[in-house]
Amino acid sequence: MVRLYALLAIGQLILAVVALISCLSAEEDEIRALPRIAWVLIILFFPLVGSIVWFAAGRPLPAAGTSTGLGGRNRRPLAPDDDPEFLRSLDERRARQDREMFERWERDLRRREEELRRREAGEPPREPDKPES
Repeated sequence: MVRLYALLAIGQLILAVVALISCLSAEEDEIRALPRIAWVLIILFFPLVGSIVWFAAGRPLPAAGTSTGLGGRNRRPLAPDDDPEFLRSLDERRARQDREMFERWERDLRRREEELRRREAGEPPREPDKPES
C-alpha cells in the first residue's frame, strides 16, 4: 500500500511540474481565465487539482486548423532544415551560383578559343582581360 501512495505522490509531483512549466512557458495574452501569477499559485498550493484545472481551463487553446500532437499540421519548423521556405532559398541560391559559374566557364572557354585562333593565325597574343570584381 505504501508503494501505491508513493507512486501516486510521484505522479502528482510530475503532473504539477509539467503544469507549472506549461503555465510559465505560455504567452501572457493567451492564458485563459486568470492571470499567470494566480495560475502559478493555484498549481503550487493545490498540485493535483490545480494542475488538472490548468490543463482544463487555463491553458491556451490551439489555433484553428492546427494540431498539438507530433506530426501536426501547420507547426512551426524546429530547425532551418525543417523549413521549406529556407530550403527553397538554398535551392535558388545554389541554382544562381551554378549559373554564374557556368557563365564564367563559358567566358573562359571563349577567351581560350580566341587565343588559340590568334596563335594559329600567327597574331600576337592579346593582353589578358582584367577579371570582373
